[in-house]
Amino acid sequence: MTTRTCPCGLPEPYDSCCGRFHAGASSAPTAETLMRSRYSAFVKGDAGYLLRTWHPRTRPARLELDPGMRWTGLEILDTAQGTAFHTTGTVTFRASYRGGSLHERSRFERVDGAWVYVDGEFSE
Repeated sequence: MTTRTCPCGLPEPYDSCCGRFHAGASSAPTAETLMRSRYSAFVKGDAGYLLRTWHPRTRPARLELDPGMRWTGLEILDTAQGTAFHTTGTVTFRASYRGGSLHERSRFERVDGAWVYVDGEFSE
């Protein structure tokens, strides 16, 4: 990843990729795009965006991010549903950080037309 590309791993500049979602200019059109934008929000330390894109049913009251965490890459392993034609979807991914990685299968739903993160199951 260069400083010009988005942290989500797509070869686009941050401002025209996940940055537009973080700024509120538009909403992620698919569950995978939301997953990528949420990963970028973790990289950028944008807890507000993470809370705004969390399902109201499962969203915590507050979110404190570790300022020492250094995310180093995102790999999308699988997606199921989660397009404009669906109301639910899943994204399985591996997010790497300095010192390790986490592997999760995340569930997403549409609320008032917008994709939101519901919850996830961690794998080894």
